[in-house]
Amino acid sequence: MAPGKKGILERLNAGEVVIGDGGFVFALEKRGYVKAGPWTPEASVTHPEAVRQLHREFLRAGSNVMQTFTFYASDDKLENRGQNLRLSGAQINEAACDLAREVASEGDAMVAGGVCQTPSYLSCKSEIEVKAIFKKQLEVFMKKNVDFLIAEYFEHVEEAEWAVQVLKTSGKPVAVSLCIGPEGDMHGVSPGECAVRLVKAGAQIVGVNCHFDPMTCVKTVKMMKEGVEKARLKAHYMVQPLAYHTPDCNCQGFIDLPEFPFALEPRILTRWDIHTYAKVAYKAGIRFIGGCCGFEPYHIRAIAEELGPERGIMPPASEKHGMWGAGLEMHTKPWVRARARRDYWENLKPASGRPQCPSMSAPDGWGVTKGHTDLMQQKEATSQDQLKQLFDRSKSH
Repeated sequence: MAPGKKGILERLNAGEVVIGDGGFVFALEKRGYVKAGPWTPEASVTHPEAVRQLHREFLRAGSNVMQTFTFYASDDKLENRGQNLRLSGAQINEAACDLAREVASEGDAMVAGGVCQTPSYLSCKSEIEVKAIFKKQLEVFMKKNVDFLIAEYFEHVEEAEWAVQVLKTSGKPVAVSLCIGPEGDMHGVSPGECAVRLVKAGAQIVGVNCHFDPMTCVKTVKMMKEGVEKARLKAHYMVQPLAYHTPDCNCQGFIDLPEFPFALEPRILTRWDIHTYAKVAYKAGIRFIGGCCGFEPYHIRAIAEELGPERGIMPPASEKHGMWGAGLEMHTKPWVRARARRDYWENLKPASGRPQCPSMSAPDGWGVTKGHTDLMQQKEATSQDQLKQLFDRSKSH
């Protein structure tokens, strides 16, 4: 870490708000640098300028954490379902660390090395085999001397425990976030119990990311907090939700929605929704507040602006954004100038402009999880026969 910069635990122990970044794979997929489906982050090697620019935009918006673009960058994921990438996980992880460090050095930001769930776990590989995958990624993070580590996007608390146990050997601070809602993990382990198990495994920061909207995620973290306090343990808390409304989701979250992943735009939260989220998360005692899929830099700016009084600082991007629409005072049209006020935006109920669309969807909810045949890792491309079987099953749901 650069001299003079405070570490993650130093900041959280002092009660400071740490602002995370947003959803890299979704943002870069929309920009044409990531393929939906594999979701692998080879852009750190093939298009570093795109990754660097997105880091910079999040930094300018107020992010204190430059998380390495290493989502699904394990070798087993890179080989899954017929991918023929000529890049190793180590190459992608190293490039991602270099980009995150370069941009973090341009502001008051820390570098967080990230690992996530693996196809190997879903395929029922052993604890030793799964941990070996995390160890391989950790070796790169240690070589590049990241500031702290994040184990994120875990549907099963058991695999998250294994990840924490591996990352803890580094001696660096460890944060862990599950992609679960109030119903708990995919085996029904409650959020409170999940949090207790993760703290006992060695995590200093626990919480949730992805799969659900901000209010659902905050509710889940509050349940985690209650569980940890009841067990008389101590931890800091983090939340990095979707930037999509998900009131109709089941326990698996937004990936079960029919709109996932190519038609989610009507569900996007406005910047004003994010103001509310930041306030609610802060009042819940959560101090690591960021975003995941769907979060763009302007969403992160909204967190930084809402919590500006508590943090005593505003982000550079606020130079181009009047609080609560104040910049509209200079608009040429008088009815738009009349929108330059907080109560207008706080009370607005945005229309979708889609007369034939329902307000909510029916999630697919096939109910498959670890060990099911459909989730087994395979290196060969999905065959047409396999796809036909899935198409036929889809019609019956």
